Amino acid sequence: MTTSQHARSAATPAADEEALVRALAGLSLTAPATVAAGALVRTGLADAWAELPSPLGPIAVAWNGRGISWIDRADDPESFAERFAARVGRPLARASGMPERLARSVAARLAGGRRVRIPLDLRGRTPFEVAVWMKALEIPRGEVRPYGWIAAEIGHPRAVRAVGTALAHNPVPLVVPCHRVVRSDGSIGQYSLGGPAAKRTILASEGLDPDELEVAARSGRRFLGSATTKIVCLPTCHNARRIAAPHRRPFGSLGAALAAGYRACRECRPASGALAAA
Repeated sequence: MTTSQHARSAATPAADEEALVRALAGLSLTAPATVAAGALVRTGLADAWAELPSPLGPIAVAWNGRGISWIDRADDPESFAERFAARVGRPLARASGMPERLARSVAARLAGGRRVRIPLDLRGRTPFEVAVWMKALEIPRGEVRPYGWIAAEIGHPRAVRAVGTALAHNPVPLVVPCHRVVRSDGSIGQYSLGGPAAKRTILASEGLDPDELEVAARSGRRFLGSATTKIVCLPTCHNARRIAAPHRRPFGSLGAALAAGYRACRECRPASGALAAA
């Protein structure tokens, strides 16, 4: 091979590479802004939000690739975005709708499905807060538990006030049903998604009568036993609600029920609620 042939052979790969680079440069396009925003949402560096129906009317639901991150009233989108920025701090953009599977899961949860798996983005929350919210998830639709029940169930029986604070800071109300937790004296209490009136509306949509709950508590009916099964429950337990009127035995304390020969319901676990009724 001559010297000139060696030179041409050595130069060919470099020349081909330069030609390929020029060709690819001609094909390059700027990615649409939606692609970049979508990538941020998928990685959890930003959030999207959309409206969904609820017993309170439209609600705004924010989510990212980690799960649902924030739920609030949707009556004022600008105020919603401001509250999200203040509490969460990530970029937020409105979407045309939620991902179909996630939307179906939220709808199923609002309809009472406790076994529906809904990913939640609870970054920055304390282990205590998360424990409170996860325990609230166990309360069935159409039932309520006192703050003291939550405190006892998570192993902090004296932290009743802290439980109330954690529930007030629940970032995903309705999905995590903090509306099903009432004050230890039996009154309905506050609610982060619109106050006591909103809480009553949601409980009524689940088949409860908030006024009757408060009347029963004020009259000292904190527990309800069945004269036939000799089982005592918290009043809204689905087992208690099946007791026929002639067989209902109200009690002001769990101790009184146990002394009368009743045993505690294994489902609503009134021993935890007894701390709140003491």
